[in-house]
Amino acid sequence: MLTVVFTKVAELSQPDPDIVLVRECLQGKTQSFRLLYQRHQKKVRSTLFQLCGSDGLDDLVQETFLRAWKGLGKFKQTAQFSTWLYRITWNVACDRRRTLAQGRSRSVSVDDTQLENLSDLVSAKATPNTELMDMHYQDLVQRGLAELSLDHRTVLVLHDLEEIPQKEIAEILAVPIGTIKSRLFHARAGLRQFLESQGVEL
Repeated sequence: MLTVVFTKVAELSQPDPDIVLVRECLQGKTQSFRLLYQRHQKKVRSTLFQLCGSDGLDDLVQETFLRAWKGLGKFKQTAQFSTWLYRITWNVACDRRRTLAQGRSRSVSVDDTQLENLSDLVSAKATPNTELMDMHYQDLVQRGLAELSLDHRTVLVLHDLEEIPQKEIAEILAVPIGTIKSRLFHARAGLRQFLESQGVEL
């Protein structure tokens, strides 16, 4: 019994590795920021890809981490670094989409492998073991996501694809959790409506 208690106390007392790396960065250890990049770049890249597509993706990832590097001094070390970084990622995506909206319209694609997390909306009527049908439904989901507003798309991507809790998404987007619940509801309804309009029975 005591062993279990001591183990839990030890786990609670261990510092957040991200916070440790942030503190080292602020002390001038640039190698620590490289480690932060390695820990989080896949998630950042995935989110930016889902929100902005593949065009200029490397530049967007670089911009996100550049802003993070420049803003480390303002990061409150009582917060989660990942939440703070997602907030920066969101801002970069917003800036990118605003620039594109001013220039030209374009479609936004989503990583096919990650669409499996939306299977509750699609797979029920998909023909089992039929690769061609799977590709067809994945394409429909991509098109449906592209039809959503950025606010609704973002909540759906962060919650259903990145599996981030609603409370953390509320912190990332700086809105009440009730707003997140509402956006998620409307995003799912919008995607479902689009799929049904394409002949998918849900």
